[in-house]
Amino acid sequence: MVKRITLALVIAALCLALAGCGRIGDGHGLVDGYYTVEMAEYQSGWKEFVTVCVSGGEIVTVEYNARNLSGYIKSWDMDYMRRMNGNVGNYPNAYTRNYAAQLLNTQGPEGIDTVSGATHSGGNFTRMAAALLEKAKAGDMTIGIVQ
Repeated sequence: MVKRITLALVIAALCLALAGCGRIGDGHGLVDGYYTVEMAEYQSGWKEFVTVCVSGGEIVTVEYNARNLSGYIKSWDMDYMRRMNGNVGNYPNAYTRNYAAQLLNTQGPEGIDTVSGATHSGGNFTRMAAALLEKAKAGDMTIGIVQ
């Protein structure tokens, strides 16, 4: 009898231990589809946005960028890139990919590290990622607005 109880406890402990070995974000209960959120306001002439594709309950692609009033994409602006890279050692095409890769890896806003030279955008990205996760859990594919 003691052996059976011990075996049951070992199996239960093993199940609990192995449950923690999955990727961060497993079990978020995300609904497959495309989800987009954007900042409510333009900041310094740019409005940031994030779009994700969820498949099989996981985020499989992430696009993070910003556009100006005419729709021009920030990471395509070579003059801006040269100025920013010279001033802070970073530029939009680099930090947007970094933040997108972090979200793809973590599957949620928890644990996203701020990129040097892009701290303001990092705060915006984290808020947008949290909003995206809520939309994906609800299956709400309308464009979300983040304050």
